[in-house]
Amino acid sequence: MAHLEQQTSSTDLVYQLEDKPPFTNSLVSAVTHLLAIFVPMITPALIVGNVLKLPVEMTAYLVSMAMVASGIGTFLQVNRFGVVGSGMLSIQSVNFSFVGVMISLGLSMKDKGLDENTMISTLLGVSFAGAFLVCGAAWGLPYLKRVITPTVSGVVVLLIGLSLIDVGITNFGGGFHLKGTPEFGSLKNVGLAAFVLAVVLIFNCIKKPLLRMSGVAIGLISGYVVALALGMVDFSVLQNTPIFTMPMPFKYGFHFDFSAFLVAGTIYLLSVFEAVGDLTATAMVSGQPYEGETFQQRLRGGVFADGLVSVVATALGSLPLTTFAQNNGVIQMTGVASRHVGKFIAVMLVVAGLFPIVGRLFTTIPNPVLGGAMVLMFGLIAIAGVRIIMTNGINRREAVIAATAVGVGLGVAFEPDVFKLLPEVFRNAIAAGGISAVVLNLILPRDVHDKSIYLSDKKD
Repeated sequence: MAHLEQQTSSTDLVYQLEDKPPFTNSLVSAVTHLLAIFVPMITPALIVGNVLKLPVEMTAYLVSMAMVASGIGTFLQVNRFGVVGSGMLSIQSVNFSFVGVMISLGLSMKDKGLDENTMISTLLGVSFAGAFLVCGAAWGLPYLKRVITPTVSGVVVLLIGLSLIDVGITNFGGGFHLKGTPEFGSLKNVGLAAFVLAVVLIFNCIKKPLLRMSGVAIGLISGYVVALALGMVDFSVLQNTPIFTMPMPFKYGFHFDFSAFLVAGTIYLLSVFEAVGDLTATAMVSGQPYEGETFQQRLRGGVFADGLVSVVATALGSLPLTTFAQNNGVIQMTGVASRHVGKFIAVMLVVAGLFPIVGRLFTTIPNPVLGGAMVLMFGLIAIAGVRIIMTNGINRREAVIAATAVGVGLGVAFEPDVFKLLPEVFRNAIAAGGISAVVLNLILPRDVHDKSIYLSDKKD
């Protein structure tokens, strides 16, 4: 009997994958995506720059190139040039998994006496070389079916969502910089975040497509206006901002360190699991098949684009990129899955990167305003992970794998030093959970008599 590709219901979608929304609707939806991903997109570069004490102009350049590279990557993903790209509304952004690794490697290099230029050129050099591992992994995906199952990819997406919720709720209370102070969790911060969340929820319940798809943007804009009235917006970051930033390949040179490459390469290979999970979630929320040959082609193209874009990004001076999970929450909330919206997003990102004033203006959005929207969107990502796990039904074996992997992943998130005797990679919640899921999936025996429970009415 011929295999039928599974597909989610698309009745909730305002615009399907191949629909071309009117200019105004496309613009509003693109802005909504940008508002949801912009700060998480530039934050990794800011964190790495601050911890490694890079010069201001070097950190600013990393931020600008992150936006330019994300725009280029998004354009490749949504257009699907031959074997490159998923052909879905897949947004590229800086890979958070590399933040800790870059900081750890960078501090080690500084201890060895390397100057800032040599250090950053080495970090970007090993990232440049490691990106080719992802390109190769894309063509090995058919042989990894036994490893990257819906349970494995679902666990990864679930852990991504659960991990991001910590970022969202911290911003809800005022931001990481306020933790430990009386201002964190103050009535002003929590009230502002709750206001934004309420606005987003109200507009998400409205049936008129334009208002529904504008919910996140309206919530953030409304919160920003209130923050202005409360004097919570800081415009000092706009001072002494250059007018234009010119991308320069290997601006700081190219250096390579094999031991650092092994660490970066490991994270890159693990990022393939994240990409598979994110792309699966995008297919699901976009009403596209998430099994079968059509999906496998999208998956291969998406992962290959991930690697190729990271090659371009690290050459330009950005941290490595990956398919972003946040936009899946935006698709669910707005009902807009049109890949053509991604073209607007790509252009906006490149422009924002070339003109730093645009990017810095977004950074003036107060943390509680962002947190109000993040809590809901990151929660939706976690729910998408649960739905992926249920794709082929869940039986006792799959439940044990998911429960153990999630337990290990969340355990590491709470106590990262529990695996301090193991390599650094095991102190990352997503990596630890993903590796656990893969290992258990390979070693636990299968029972043909173990009945599965399905998300839908599908029978065995």
